[in-house]
Amino acid sequence: MEYVYAALLLHKLDKEVNEANVSSVVKASGAEVNEAQVKALVAALADVNIDEAVKAAPVAVAAAAAPAADAAAGGEAKAEEKPKDEGKTEEAAMEGLSSLFG
Repeated sequence: MEYVYAALLLHKLDKEVNEANVSSVVKASGAEVNEAQVKALVAALADVNIDEAVKAAPVAVAAAAAPAADAAAGGEAKAEEKPKDEGKTEEAAMEGLSSLFG
């Protein structure tokens, strides 16, 4: 996952997403670099428009995490019923993420 984050960080900073840059970001984070994973990620992202992939990613996943964060902070959260189509939301999220990998 750190490789994807490194690629997103580089893209956000308008830097080229290449093997050397991704490796540098991962090393700077303190993680060990697996060159095979770096090569696979860079190759998978070669034909992907990252801006479009980020726009296509569902926002509902981040919004669903907010109530959990409130509960973890010690606040009392109301017990809410989860919609029955929540699985579909997760499937849509995974489709958005899979678009990053071609």
